[in-house]
Amino acid sequence: MLPPQQWRSRAESHRQRISAYTAPLRDLHSAGVRHPVHDFLFSYYSLTPGALERWHPGAGVVLAADPGASPADASGGWRFYRRVDPRPGLPAGGWTVDVGTFLDRRGSMVEFAHRILGATVQRPARLACFGLHEWAMAYRSEVHGMRHSTVPLRLGAEGTNEVVERNRISCTHFDAFRFYAPEAAPLNELQPTRATQVEMEQPGCLHANMDLYKWSYKLLPVVGSDLVADCFELAWRIRTMDMRASPYDLADWGLEPIRIETPAGRAEYVRHQRRFAEESTVLRRRLLEALAALEDVRGPGDRP
Repeated sequence: MLPPQQWRSRAESHRQRISAYTAPLRDLHSAGVRHPVHDFLFSYYSLTPGALERWHPGAGVVLAADPGASPADASGGWRFYRRVDPRPGLPAGGWTVDVGTFLDRRGSMVEFAHRILGATVQRPARLACFGLHEWAMAYRSEVHGMRHSTVPLRLGAEGTNEVVERNRISCTHFDAFRFYAPEAAPLNELQPTRATQVEMEQPGCLHANMDLYKWSYKLLPVVGSDLVADCFELAWRIRTMDMRASPYDLADWGLEPIRIETPAGRAEYVRHQRRFAEESTVLRRRLLEALAALEDVRGPGDRP
């Protein structure tokens, strides 16, 4: 049980932590500017900045209501919370996550998250893709147009095409592969599909590791915001590195390229990729532990 002063302090600390990322983007948007790298985390991924800034304690925690205040004040009327009646030590009652209702309504998502996270964490990282998925998406841009029209191609259309054609492409992640230019898809050594996603996901993949953020926020509020924030910050750093290794020229945004068309650039890419694979493994295990704990938290009062 968290008394009001304690949980409000945690909520404010979380808001400030996330606002360090969201506030600069809001300033850009107010000026009519979109960020070519970081807006992705709020366009491809569906959680809004405001929802990400909102703190949730996770399953098994009671947020005590202020005496004399509305009990809804503790939960803000958020979904999947239930009332806890007043009792000794909790004079105004409080709110806690309704694990039973969440599992009843989101059970298929929880089951899939458990499968894909559990399968991925057991596999070795494959570290030889060199970020060529972004190049394959930009392949034949002279025909299909620019995927990111606000920034230029660093090597131009012809140079980008040449990098795609001269390199081995082996993307394992369906949600990157499905955005390939049509002519690039047959060049990928693998042909991932939605049906094979669980079998092909692996911890060396930058996009699979960014997706830890997706799985964490889909599990809100039974998973706490501290874990979601950790996954978000990893996704932010991976997205930055991913776009530095892309064919786009982001120098005007303060991002130096990782030149994966060179041996030195590929070696740099693998160094980052290996570190992210290690970090993602820790977060996957934390998510799996949180999922395993849900049935322990789910008591009779959690059932609708």
